[in-house]
Amino acid sequence: MTPAEAEYLCFVGLVYCAMILIPTGIHVTVMQTDLGDVCHELHTGTENRFHSFAPQRHGNEAKFFVDGCGYFWAVSIALEEAKESIWILDWWLSPELYLRRPPSANAQYRLDRMLFAAANRGVDINIIVYKEVPSVLTLDSEHTKKVLELPSHPKIKLFRHPEHVLDGEILEAAVLEDLKKVALKGLDICQLPEESLKSLYGFSHDAILYWAHHEKLLLVDGKLAFMGGLDLCFGRWDTHQHSIADSHPTNVDAGLFPGQDYNNARIYDFENVTQYDENKLDRNISSRIGWSDLSFCIQGPMVEDLRAHFVQRWNYIYNETYITDSKYQALSLTPAQIPDGYYKLNGHISNVAKGASTRHSWFHMPLRRGTVPKQILAVTPGQDTSGISIQLVRSCTEWSNGVPTEHSIANAYIQVIHDSQHYVYIENQFFITATSDSQHPVKNKIGAAIVERILRAHKNDERYKMIICIPAVPGFAGDLHSDDALGTRAIMEFQYNSICRGDTSILGALKKAGVPDPSIYIRFYNLRNYDRINANEMMAEVEKASHVHYKDAQMEHDDIVGAGYGGKGYETGAVEGQPNANLDKYQEAASEVASKYETKYDSVSACYMENGPSIKDIPWSGSEDEMNAFVSEELYIHTKLLIADDRVVICGSANLNDRSQLGYHDSEIAVVIEDSTLVDSKMNGQPFKAAQFAASLRREIFRKHLGLLPPQDWTKSTANFLPVNKGPNTYDWNSASDVLVQDPLSTGFESLWNSTAKTNTDVFAKAFHCVPDDRVRNWDQYKEFYSKYFVTPDKHGKYTLPAGKGKYQYGHIVREEFPGGVRELKESLDRVRGTLVEMPLNFMLDVDFAHGLALNALTEPIYT
Repeated sequence: MTPAEAEYLCFVGLVYCAMILIPTGIHVTVMQTDLGDVCHELHTGTENRFHSFAPQRHGNEAKFFVDGCGYFWAVSIALEEAKESIWILDWWLSPELYLRRPPSANAQYRLDRMLFAAANRGVDINIIVYKEVPSVLTLDSEHTKKVLELPSHPKIKLFRHPEHVLDGEILEAAVLEDLKKVALKGLDICQLPEESLKSLYGFSHDAILYWAHHEKLLLVDGKLAFMGGLDLCFGRWDTHQHSIADSHPTNVDAGLFPGQDYNNARIYDFENVTQYDENKLDRNISSRIGWSDLSFCIQGPMVEDLRAHFVQRWNYIYNETYITDSKYQALSLTPAQIPDGYYKLNGHISNVAKGASTRHSWFHMPLRRGTVPKQILAVTPGQDTSGISIQLVRSCTEWSNGVPTEHSIANAYIQVIHDSQHYVYIENQFFITATSDSQHPVKNKIGAAIVERILRAHKNDERYKMIICIPAVPGFAGDLHSDDALGTRAIMEFQYNSICRGDTSILGALKKAGVPDPSIYIRFYNLRNYDRINANEMMAEVEKASHVHYKDAQMEHDDIVGAGYGGKGYETGAVEGQPNANLDKYQEAASEVASKYETKYDSVSACYMENGPSIKDIPWSGSEDEMNAFVSEELYIHTKLLIADDRVVICGSANLNDRSQLGYHDSEIAVVIEDSTLVDSKMNGQPFKAAQFAASLRREIFRKHLGLLPPQDWTKSTANFLPVNKGPNTYDWNSASDVLVQDPLSTGFESLWNSTAKTNTDVFAKAFHCVPDDRVRNWDQYKEFYSKYFVTPDKHGKYTLPAGKGKYQYGHIVREEFPGGVRELKESLDRVRGTLVEMPLNFMLDVDFAHGLALNALTEPIYT
């Protein structure tokens, strides 16, 4: 292969791959834009598209699940029907997660119970979860391991990785000791030599402190795969309407989010997740945060690659950590199970035929560092390319998989952006990228690909669009003005620098290159919603009649359903005949009170969805203050998605930042999906053949954001709640709402999209004074717009409202804006459709937003 050919295969166009040497001596590759650079020889899989370890596979079936309700229902069916094996990769796994809701009616569908039932049927269960640093994260993977690896369930094996050790000592101890030395010498940590920082804080191969296993994968019987952005953990289950209120005064059993599952990361991070009663978020005062996400179910030849990836991960960790424990064994695949295209012969490429005795040794043996197969071309002459084509791409390296660095996810992003002809839609939890090498410390060049493609469209006078949706604020707790929010502000600063601030930002680079108005080609959006907490006169009347506070009844309910370790319902649910005094008394009184009131509006989130009621028509029970019951929160985008031209989909676990894209930081997987089944559509007003899978997925997401999907009923299974082996997605092609989003380049769609975002933004800004906001460009304006109105709860979950008027609990209505009272408020909220809002690109434009945060070799890579 010539250098020119290698350049073209690596990134296409102006974007290329170069190698750097990190202090550990491990060669890794990062994205550059310098002509003449090529991928380093240790970057494997150079014969495959995107330099993936896996070739492109054809003839697959795939099904998408927008949000967790349908996805987790489909997972429950697959687990229930598993016969041979269940393999799971997760960043976080909560054994007490309910896959169907409400929990009170679905005891058998709690995750741990489903896994135990499968193990009792003889199913072999292998799980790999990220072993977090406890002082940094509250996932408690130790609890996950202890709960699932019970002596009575020897079929369940669980690995936690990585070990975070340095020379046999716990790395945290080494960090603390070093900090003591620094303090004694009167030095600041930023004054430590860079090499010392890298060695101590996770940049060496043997001590990975900050990088995580971030994949989300479930394989059932080696034939059915579930993967994407959804972990099997608390906080992920949600519906299309994203109800953020969960108080049910006339039926506590109707609760959807028990115990720790009722979470708002903008107020509190998860804490003491093993204890249901340690949740400090008061659901009668504060909303949860909605969770917007996407995952897939896949069957077909591509599942073999996911299975191979799992075996590689399992065997590497087994060999590194668990080989001396007789309880665990390495995994192996039989020759018939090994995908075509994988072989290894003395570390060199070889045309070894399938079935030869020298093939596939890496599937049978614990992997040693540096042993990785090389691949043949994905498509051979005469191969059937019908159906859905899917290719597995990864971010992985020696610490995570025992292989040389692979960053094929980034390669796929860059090439698909480069090759896009009409539009690119990106939805991601983060957006940190670079347009040039001067954008230190950010290394990934997805931003450069975006700029290059838009400049080409501008030069050629093409109708071309990029639409990008990300969270308004990263999902971390704290008022943005507080010292505790420095890390949050740092991430936001890096995002703004990537998007719009400075000549090296995407918008800055476009303007510098001669594009007078980049918004013609690219715009950024967030998501936000509202709800009403039904803590009203009904609740007060039931409490009075039962002599039980709602919170006490609700906590007893959470204990019964086992929404955290140690509850009555931990193994089998409530003990038969055991009194549940608080809940029973409350429920008895509630049944009598319910007959006097309208009880179906414990959430009003259906009001901004298709065919939902008008908020103006929703009654409020009693004389308690209705205005204070309304709450709003950003709808948290956790999706990791790119769709191009209604033909190509990239989705998985990878965020759009260095952590996920470089390969040698967080470990990730994603799939590139292309469907040969075409449907009649339109693009820029002209007839267009769209891929059925990509087009229906894009349209469903757009409709949800615009409020053009009906609310989901979480109690009833539909065709879209089933795994792909039970049938494909159903979609209402050519319905009135579908036609509205059919052509993403039409002026009609553009007007609908932007006017909806503008209206929603204006309504939320007036009603809730939510930040970020474009009118807030410095801390004085922040105080005037936000801080003067709101207080946040303390570390114990208590609000202390100062004397006098004008101070409200976080997320509630600013009364001053509605002199006409709740009627005026409802008239305003009635204008909201869906959850789409504009991204405020001028927020904190006039200040150093992350002032006070020391960035150095230790901290920079963490935030990027």
